[in-house]
Amino acid sequence: MQFPRVRIALFALLAAAAMAGRAQEATFSERPDVQAFIRELVARHAFEESELQMVFARARREDGVLTAVRTQPEILSRSWETYRATFVNERLVKNGTAFWQENRRSLERARGAYGVPEEIIVAIIGVETFYGRNTGRWRVIDALATLAFDYPPRSGYFRAELENFLLFARDLNFDVFDVKGSYAGAIGIPQFMPTSYLRYAVDFDGDGVADLRGNAADAIGSVGNFLKQHGWRAGEPVQRGARVRGEGFRDYADSDPLPRHTLEELKQAGVAPRGAPLPSGSRAALLELNSPARPAEYRLGLQNLYVLTRYNRSLFYALTVADLADALRAARPRAR
Repeated sequence: MQFPRVRIALFALLAAAAMAGRAQEATFSERPDVQAFIRELVARHAFEESELQMVFARARREDGVLTAVRTQPEILSRSWETYRATFVNERLVKNGTAFWQENRRSLERARGAYGVPEEIIVAIIGVETFYGRNTGRWRVIDALATLAFDYPPRSGYFRAELENFLLFARDLNFDVFDVKGSYAGAIGIPQFMPTSYLRYAVDFDGDGVADLRGNAADAIGSVGNFLKQHGWRAGEPVQRGARVRGEGFRDYADSDPLPRHTLEELKQAGVAPRGAPLPSGSRAALLELNSPARPAEYRLGLQNLYVLTRYNRSLFYALTVADLADALRAARPRAR
């Protein structure tokens, strides 16, 4: 989506909030690295330096954000069985079928426009925010500033997201301190990072604004657009269960979702897909899923599973979305 590049005050109510003089601990305004970042933004995007100075005088370092970004991915990746059960359960399916029913026209339009099945879009929104109910409690400016300047392993990535968040707020005339999201700075019903918001958000209901924070139709269309732009193949499956025999398959089994093996290669290695035959010419990844005290489970990941990992790089996430989508599709007739 293209936003109007109107020269406006950076954030609504910013000056008034600064005048209020509410003291904040652990601000960023006096740090040399933040000052250098401000100068870069002024040079690249013609921001008003005084406005950015006010923003970073109020932005706070959040130690809870650093704790979450360091520990949560590790916790969630320990057990496939535990991770899957967190999202593929009766509560998510019941509420997902209700969300599907409430938004069925938007979901049907998204399938027609982008080729992405309704259940995939519903599953993503369910896993991300429980269908829009849990969109995050952190001020996005605080989360992104904390990660941009105090999380060296990915500081470059989060500085780019912080830059795009400030552009996003300026273009849409949002109060930067009014936007809340995840500990990583993801925003709205589908949890788009600011860069994705700028690139892939669409005004799906035609009201003139791509609003992912409060508009389910825009969120649905934007998820579909994101997946299509990342290579979603309409009408093709996402993944299949796999049977393995012998030892040759072990050379192919890993956690890389890129579908780089032909079905014939995998067959020769002792791998066979479960369920319906796969499209001719398909390539697949052989994925090994481990849980404590249980035998490993094997799946074949296809192109559309790889696309789901562009939304979230976690393999567990992508497979869970696929499994929740299957459960939603199976439950849908009963929900009518």
